[in-house]
Amino acid sequence: MTDKNDKELVFLPLGGTGEIGMNCNLYGFGGRGKRQWIMVDLGVTFGKHSDPGIDVITPDISFIEKQKKNLCGLLLTHGHEDHIGAVAHLWPRLKCPVYATPFTAALVRGKLAEAGLLDEVPLHIIEPDAHLEVGPFVIDYICLTHSIAEPSALAIEVEGARILHTGDWKIDPDPVIGKLTEVDRLKALGDAGIDAIICDSTNVLSPGRSGSEADVGRMLQDVVCESTGRVVITTFASNVARLTSIAAAAVKSGRHLCLAGRGMHKIYQAARETGYLTQFPEIVDESDAGYLPPEKVLICCTGSQGESNAALGRMANGRHPHLTLEPGDRVIFSSKMIPGNETEILALQNQLAQIDVEIISPNGSDIHVSGHPCRGELADMYEWARPRSAIPVHGEHRHLIAHAALAKELGVAEPCRVHNGDVVRLAPAPTEVIDAVQTGRLHLDGYIMTEGGSAALKERRKISYNGVVFVAVPIDAANRLAGQVEVELVGAPTDDGMVKLTDWTLDAVERAIPSSGRLTPERAEQDISVAVRRELSRRWGKKPLVIVSFVSV
Repeated sequence: MTDKNDKELVFLPLGGTGEIGMNCNLYGFGGRGKRQWIMVDLGVTFGKHSDPGIDVITPDISFIEKQKKNLCGLLLTHGHEDHIGAVAHLWPRLKCPVYATPFTAALVRGKLAEAGLLDEVPLHIIEPDAHLEVGPFVIDYICLTHSIAEPSALAIEVEGARILHTGDWKIDPDPVIGKLTEVDRLKALGDAGIDAIICDSTNVLSPGRSGSEADVGRMLQDVVCESTGRVVITTFASNVARLTSIAAAAVKSGRHLCLAGRGMHKIYQAARETGYLTQFPEIVDESDAGYLPPEKVLICCTGSQGESNAALGRMANGRHPHLTLEPGDRVIFSSKMIPGNETEILALQNQLAQIDVEIISPNGSDIHVSGHPCRGELADMYEWARPRSAIPVHGEHRHLIAHAALAKELGVAEPCRVHNGDVVRLAPAPTEVIDAVQTGRLHLDGYIMTEGGSAALKERRKISYNGVVFVAVPIDAANRLAGQVEVELVGAPTDDGMVKLTDWTLDAVERAIPSSGRLTPERAEQDISVAVRRELSRRWGKKPLVIVSFVSV
């Protein structure tokens, strides 16, 4: 007899549920311990001030790495960093086939080439309407609209169970590039019966609809054409439709177009390679754009999220080698503030304001639209798909709660809110959490991947907040104090007539050393560290990291 659990279809998010970014999802079929898996997306998020020295963060894939022989493939829904950014970093731990549409594959190829993996990874380039069989899973790619080329939903079928994984999407009646949302295919899936929809939650708190790229294009043309000085537009480089609209604004206003920023050039090249931007005007090199009259140039650049080393940040602080900004120039932010980036963006805008640059942001204007569905679009999707159950993903917890409630209002019988690490049975019914696995984050520290809670990162945080004190204790062969103790403080206020951190540290060390001068290094290291931290905490209000070394003389 076959146990009914041998026919279970489960969903397991390893990242991107309860957060925006770092998307990584697993679907498994079979009995516990015998499941075959597919992975959908493998993305990154980015380090914050609380992660000093960490730029890139990926999901911890230890769970699936331990059973990678059962991982049939990695399917990518689109080319945004939070969906593909970890592929080059983590594929060596998985060694599975990768499937992507042409534009997404071009972006992935660039990352693999940089990592020296281009000839190792079996990257299968598929059509946007591809029909695949990957292990026991039958998968159909369905065209949607989003803020990047070739966004796809995945219709996943196995043993009669049907799942719709939306990826990132919106409903754009005029997306500028690419196909319209394949509504008829979504309706046909709904007619056939969908057990569960795993759906984008980013804009569930926003009423109405997200708006169309074509409307943004028209507004950008108006704003650029009315400008009298140099115009800079910063946007997400991956939005090829927005690049198309910016190029059209340059042509209509009689301006030369300059692309600034490494990411902008990478997206431009990938788009050209895969058949997009064929009517794009000739681009002026950054090294030449600075010589053009201000009223004859339009610069499209990276840096919309306040990144100090991106093109706009370097222009704002005068560090760009070729491009400068002057009073009367106009900078247009054709982008939204990603949650968590507000401080950096506002700091950048203040830098621009300080040099009398005019700033135009999306607040109160139509120079940006989101790539994610608002409540009206979610209502359309649920009307077409009519799923038995709904699992909100791609959102913070407040988004997931609101999405589950909306799904209930729209007639979904089994909305199910889950967290990263939850194992959710999708079929047979009912949809429910049946298990959990350990999840976490991996930090790319330089070229080395470390666990998010590593001792090294904890020490680095401590140093960044409190500094570090080095104490060198000279000892003789009998472990007796044999000279003057030396201390060095890094990241601490400079000693002057008022601040005497060095003296206070030396006093603390002297009190911690036995009057006999005889030391047991292991015990003395602990006693000195504790004494120094306590003294500096009392006098300075900080508890620095203390490193004690014993020097034989």
